[in-house]
Amino acid sequence: MASLKEIKERIASVRSTRKITSAMKMVAAAKLHRAQREIGALVPYADELQSIVAHLAAGRMDEPIALAEERDVSHLTVVGFASNTTFCGAFNNNVGRKIVEMLGSEEYAELGAESRHILSMGRQLSVDLVRQKLQHECGDEHLAEKPNYLAYRTMADGLMKSYAEGHTDRVVLVYHKFLSPGVQRLVCEKLLPIELPKADEAELSGVDYILEPSRKELIESIVPRQVALKLFTAALSSVASEHAARMIAMQAATDNADELAASLSLEYNKQRQQAITTELLDMMGGKRES
Repeated sequence: MASLKEIKERIASVRSTRKITSAMKMVAAAKLHRAQREIGALVPYADELQSIVAHLAAGRMDEPIALAEERDVSHLTVVGFASNTTFCGAFNNNVGRKIVEMLGSEEYAELGAESRHILSMGRQLSVDLVRQKLQHECGDEHLAEKPNYLAYRTMADGLMKSYAEGHTDRVVLVYHKFLSPGVQRLVCEKLLPIELPKADEAELSGVDYILEPSRKELIESIVPRQVALKLFTAALSSVASEHAARMIAMQAATDNADELAASLSLEYNKQRQQAITTELLDMMGGKRES
């Protein structure tokens, strides 16, 4: 049984840890609020861009769009998004497990290591992939923490060039899709080849517009922006999900610290009361003997 001094020291240690977890939760909440604002600012632009592409794609085109060409997958590129730091529950490990699960699926199981290119955005994902013995390339760790559109536009250009030149047949994003502070869904989304959205028939006016430049040229000029935006949105969504996961984990840690401190305080009071009772009994016994 621990002594009163040991229990008192444990209570002080638990309360000190609680202060840290509580502070980390508040920091994560503030960063999450900022990330939510950034995602919210992108939504109207992304929706309008998708609507324009859908209306353009609804018309007749004599030639197919190069970035929308489906082909057999002999070379695969995977871009995984995680975080640089820990204390966010299973957030990082889940991304690594999802990549391993996807590579082991029936669709990609026959691809060898030389036919797979994995790009890890986030230090902890790289650590997990090393543990899984998967060859990969480490991306810019700074971009995993603070996404920058111009940097991700450059990355998107490189992926599109690789796809156009036949070095890769498919590009897949693996990341946590932010839905709400309490809900983040781990998804595998195809970045390339793109899937041209279809416009709702009710939205189409039925007027055959004369376009200059051509319909195909317009789509090919807009689609690269859409691909870059999707890549950037995935990075922002991953960052927001990370902060949400850390906030939940630190809240759970704070609650556990409160419960442990209360339990230790109860044990301390019981032992203290027992010690006082023992002393009183000793005093009463001494008086009887005298």
